[in-house]
Amino acid sequence: MKTLKSYEHTIYASYLGYITQAIVNNFLPLLFLTLSGQYALTLDKITLITTMNFAVQLLVDLLSARFIDKIGYRVAVVAAHVFAAAGLVGMAFLPELLPGAYAGILLCVVLYAIGGGIIEVLISPIVEACPTEKKEAAMSLLHSFYCWGHVAVVLFSTLFFHVCGIENWKVLACLWAIVPLLNAVYFAKVPIFPIVSGHEKMSLRGLFGQKVFWVLLVLMVGAGASEQGMSQWASTFAESALGVSKMVGDLAGPCAFAIFMGTARALYGKYSDKISLKKVMVTSACLCIVCYLTASLTSSPAWGLIGCAVCGFSVGIFWPGTFSLAAVKLPTAGTAMYAFMALAGDVGCAAGPTVVGMAANLCSGDLKTGLLSALVFPVMILIGMTILRDKK
Repeated sequence: MKTLKSYEHTIYASYLGYITQAIVNNFLPLLFLTLSGQYALTLDKITLITTMNFAVQLLVDLLSARFIDKIGYRVAVVAAHVFAAAGLVGMAFLPELLPGAYAGILLCVVLYAIGGGIIEVLISPIVEACPTEKKEAAMSLLHSFYCWGHVAVVLFSTLFFHVCGIENWKVLACLWAIVPLLNAVYFAKVPIFPIVSGHEKMSLRGLFGQKVFWVLLVLMVGAGASEQGMSQWASTFAESALGVSKMVGDLAGPCAFAIFMGTARALYGKYSDKISLKKVMVTSACLCIVCYLTASLTSSPAWGLIGCAVCGFSVGIFWPGTFSLAAVKLPTAGTAMYAFMALAGDVGCAAGPTVVGMAANLCSGDLKTGLLSALVFPVMILIGMTILRDKK
């Protein structure tokens, strides 16, 4: 197999890695109402699908701190894409093959969540290790590809449903599996640079002794929860709470959310050397609070959709910004730091949609109340940034 020598190929493969992550996290939520009708799933079972996805990713993050360095980055990242593809293909068959359709769905979620968890741990340090200039810009641009992947998932899926009918969603699941399969081959060829040399690497005990590390973990929890609390429920919220059609709901809800989030990351990537990252994150947290209030309290469908969309812009910098802060403040932490930060982020990714879903379930399915309950997460960002700003 021919090996590609330029680090630019590593970055391109990493972009596709985040597109794979976007497929894993955002394809199935487009089908929540469809799955609910086809398999008679209640709101709490639908909520568990999202919770299971991020809970498995969380477990993988926890284990990655120990096994990634032993098996090597290349083997791990290729395996991650194979797991992601297996979960997506399985979605077309396992619900019908297993005794219970819901069990089949959850098994597929577990498979692609294993891949998604490994991807989340590995892609950021792989790009951070590449010999690029303006690391903050590179990190922000990298994470913007998650957003463009999210947009592609919504647009292509919406077009497919319109042309072929939503009843053929299993065919689309197989088509989306092509992306991680091809990228597994790509990652087998690209150069992967060492993250931190052995004699420089900080020990786990030393990492846990850093107070700033714990503040960064709080930021990651808030980042994941603020993003996914809105993103995972945007399509269902637009259809059920705002009363718009599925096509309008998907385009004006999760698609607009992802476009705004990607725009925020791309803009910061371009102007990162001119503006303070900390100020951007504080301002974004305030805007996020306003967006959650707008979406949950308004009686206007238009304003509700605007709140969903602009929320994407407000959360855009949280995740890559926190990774950039960590790379600057703890440069010798190595794989363990990225694994535990991904772990914290996935705690947030699981907590955000779960809190929204559970709160809505307690209030007779009122998703507006559910979204209002998620206000606590951008507040966590504000508190964490205040503490971080006061630290020498």
